[in-house]
Amino acid sequence: MSVTLKSPREIEIMREAGRIVANTLQELRQRAEPGMTTKELDRLAETAIRRQGAEPAFPYINDFPGSLCISINEQVVHGIPGKRRLQSGDLVKMDAGAIYKGYHGDAAITVGVGSLSEEAQRLLDVTDQSLAIGIDAAQPGAHLNDIGAAIEGYISRFGFSAVRQYAGHGIGTRLHEEPSVAHYRQPARGMVLRPGMVLTIEPMINAGTYDTITLNDGWTVVTRDRRLSAQFEHTIAITESGPEILTLPDVGEAWGVPKEMAKRVH
Repeated sequence: MSVTLKSPREIEIMREAGRIVANTLQELRQRAEPGMTTKELDRLAETAIRRQGAEPAFPYINDFPGSLCISINEQVVHGIPGKRRLQSGDLVKMDAGAIYKGYHGDAAITVGVGSLSEEAQRLLDVTDQSLAIGIDAAQPGAHLNDIGAAIEGYISRFGFSAVRQYAGHGIGTRLHEEPSVAHYRQPARGMVLRPGMVLTIEPMINAGTYDTITLNDGWTVVTRDRRLSAQFEHTIAITESGPEILTLPDVGEAWGVPKEMAKRVH
């Protein structure tokens, strides 16, 4: 497995790419409301990314038909923007990627539209916290699979499960690089995390089984039992002093930030 370590200059550029993605998602979080179509959200995302001097990354991935993956309720990931309208009670996952000066930023949030059920709110909160726990486990000298073990150890207390068919990943000049970052416990601890590694941590947490299936459109992934799913994602860099989140917005509360790290941001 070949993992490309990033220089301080490369991480500086990726921090800007990540900021652009985070600002975009923060704007979408504020704009999402009942009656909006997922295509309208997609257009807002493209406009926000381009306005900040970057371009959307996802259309370059196997010709994905949109700038934003929008997955609702039982949809886990890779939902295609279209005519579907948001309704009160929906859990809306929005995953955005941007290319800035040849480098990628990648992040995702889940937004509750209107009034959520008790289960939906609990899933949203637990998934957000699971990302913070995964990031906190990504310390220099720790092991790659410590991340997934920490996430699964937390979410299993609530009867939830982490999707196994999809994972986080290395990121840089390509959106998907080595290594793959599992969000559940592995038999071995995996490679040692070293300064210069840049990864996405993006737990997809299901209310029921972790099993998923892909719909006939070839993109949209749903839970096999059709129960709810939520996701939060950050791009992080491993540094000598610990993990650094590269996908932080300029304003507003960031998602998935460990408590100790929250004291150092904003």
